[in-house]
Amino acid sequence: MSTIRRSASSGNGKASQPLIEILNRQRLRPVDLQEAVKLAREVLHRIGRADAGLTITFIRDRAMRSLNRQYRGFDKPTDVLSFAYHESPDGFPEDFEDECEAGHLGDVVISVETAERYAAELGLAFEREIEHLIIHGTLHLAGYDHETDNGEMNRLERKLRKALLR
Repeated sequence: MSTIRRSASSGNGKASQPLIEILNRQRLRPVDLQEAVKLAREVLHRIGRADAGLTITFIRDRAMRSLNRQYRGFDKPTDVLSFAYHESPDGFPEDFEDECEAGHLGDVVISVETAERYAAELGLAFEREIEHLIIHGTLHLAGYDHETDNGEMNRLERKLRKALLR
């Protein structure tokens, strides 16, 4: 399993940006981990959160199903889950406090199996579906919620796709 840890630095003596960590916990499909870092970093930059970091983990359906059972109360896999640190019901959990203060927004978890199925259904390349999920999950971590914001997140997501994906 691959792990890539990137803290992009300008190379001009300035402090490095917050960490974008990518964890690949699956072997079903190759994922361009460095491109995932670049895309997440650019999304954060464009939404005014260049000071923030996050973690993206690629998993299989079995693990995603388990996460959905544990955290959402239903027994099936989904394509993406976002675990924002600021969503704790009682404020920031004590063990996340240091990371939140350092600008770490949380975790995006992507099931490559479900992403592959959805890509086929939508007539998209697998890689493009992964890019869509990275944008979607990153926006959720930044506090956007398409279920409650009268279309704001969906409009922003379309705008980012048009600007960042070729």
